[in-house]
Amino acid sequence: MKLYKSLSLFALAGMLFLLSCEQFDELNENPNEPTTVSPDVLLASAIRSSMNTMVTESFLLGNNAAQLTAKTLRTEVDAYNWNAFPTVWEGLYESLTDIYAVEEIALEAGNEKLQGVAIVLRSWIFATLTNAYGDIPYSDAIQGADNVFTPVYDLQEDIYSGLLDELARAGSLLADGTSGTITGDILLNADADRWRKLANSLRLRLLMTAGNQIGDAGSRFAAIVNGGDIMSGNGDNATLTYLGGFPNQYPLIPLKTGDFDAVAFSRTALDVMEAYGDPRLMRYARPDNDEYNAGASFSGAVNGSNTANCSKSGSRLGAQYFNDADQTTAGELGLPMAEGILMTYAEVEFLLAEAAAKGWIADGIEAHYRAGIEASMAYHQVDPEPFGWSSFDDFYQNSGVAYEKETDIWEQKWLALFFHGLEPYFEVRRWYFESGLSWAGIPFLGPACDNLNDGNLPLRFLYPGEEQSLNAASYREAVGRLGGSNSQNAAMWLVQ
Repeated sequence: MKLYKSLSLFALAGMLFLLSCEQFDELNENPNEPTTVSPDVLLASAIRSSMNTMVTESFLLGNNAAQLTAKTLRTEVDAYNWNAFPTVWEGLYESLTDIYAVEEIALEAGNEKLQGVAIVLRSWIFATLTNAYGDIPYSDAIQGADNVFTPVYDLQEDIYSGLLDELARAGSLLADGTSGTITGDILLNADADRWRKLANSLRLRLLMTAGNQIGDAGSRFAAIVNGGDIMSGNGDNATLTYLGGFPNQYPLIPLKTGDFDAVAFSRTALDVMEAYGDPRLMRYARPDNDEYNAGASFSGAVNGSNTANCSKSGSRLGAQYFNDADQTTAGELGLPMAEGILMTYAEVEFLLAEAAAKGWIADGIEAHYRAGIEASMAYHQVDPEPFGWSSFDDFYQNSGVAYEKETDIWEQKWLALFFHGLEPYFEVRRWYFESGLSWAGIPFLGPACDNLNDGNLPLRFLYPGEEQSLNAASYREAVGRLGGSNSQNAAMWLVQ
């Protein structure tokens, strides 16, 4: 009888223990913390984070390395004293985690259109990373769930081949008649046609960037153009419209005044734009006297080291890039705040103009060249009157900007790429390489003042220091392919 009671009590205690554990687990479940995240949240997060990274790095790196703007403080970029710029590497790889998650969910759900969007975004990010650093983790990247914590660095040549194939596949997934819908798209408003045009337009960009290294670049470029699914107007622009408040506001708005003023409009860009009377000047730079009329005056900071030879006095960047209560705001000018720019129709027209100049396509060069300038001016909502022009036609015919030679395309594309992420630097580097690693072939540019690299434009960003300790074997192999040095002057495949 005693044994029976003991067993009964033991069983009862066990049941109570199990019940209490279940109740304890229930108490520890947070009803406000989801265990899964929907693809619309992930996609919006990936778009916002990657665009925020590129706006910030355009401000700090891309515009300055291309001499569209100039650093007034912390002049390492201008002085050609480069480092890893780890916020590029870390920011973009972090955004890729969300994009891969979106793609995985889309695959499981059979949502081809959402899968296509994810492929376009990750291809754009990987293209930016390889253009900046050279060989990078690509095929093994973001595979931690499969216990891949030391990814290999793929060859840049193989990455480019993969990206071109993947973007073509994305275009097929985004075609009419495929399955699924796009949710969470804060970039192109869930428009599959615009995503397909972006995919094909990015293929044109990649082929032009690597045209010297891809034997059939011209024929592949022409085939895409003949297909017709590329950007055909500013309505196709891949730009992110920011909102008025945190965390969805333009990334430069929260900066302190001193941090914003660490970058000024450059003397190089000012000289070119003033020579033409280019009305975009009043959008790119704020008049020193804050007058938005024919009396506007501007100045330009000299790119280079912070020495007495390199003047750091230059106009602030335009009103659309920063709010200052003591000066005219973008709203008072009837303008929206600046957008995050992935790619624009203007860039596509300049790609077509250069392709025509190279003989890749049979189109007339000047028609595309002119359309690129006009599209850029329309995007920036310029007013030609303060600069003495009655219309765009008046400007084009009488300013001296009309097409004469291929470097005219470079010059106008350079101006149109203002705040296009790191693309201004990538393009200047391409032209520098095509000119025999010399500034002589780029008539509107020259080496930065009192730079620390013997006048040579750096060819790449350095790999981040953490890679040496966290991914040592793969890092050493990649550096070995650069000649044994993680140097800013090491020639990646694109510039060999």
